[in-house]
Amino acid sequence: MDNEELEYTVIIDPAANDRMYDHYEFLGRASKKAAEALLAGLIKDIMSLEYMPYRNPVYDRPYLQRGKYRYMLSCGRYRIVYIIEGNTVFIDDIQDCRQSDNNTLLKPSSL
Repeated sequence: MDNEELEYTVIIDPAANDRMYDHYEFLGRASKKAAEALLAGLIKDIMSLEYMPYRNPVYDRPYLQRGKYRYMLSCGRYRIVYIIEGNTVFIDDIQDCRQSDNNTLLKPSSL
């Protein structure tokens, strides 16, 4: 069985989950309907990582270990950042692409 046929378990880090709800609450101030659509879209995309999580590109940043993270764009402007370990996908951050990388939840690694 190769990576394409496996079903992966998806786990959302509590801090990433909080970040997702921060985005939801922020958008909800302007439009409850838009916020609900955002949350549904993010969850749908996250759960799609149960199958073929390697389909998305590597997330390379100078402060991260090369090749460790992957990312998926969601809902037009959100970046779901995750790692794959065995048959588990760990969601480590959900970033608004319009914001600076300085606000990341990802931990710098010693290269």
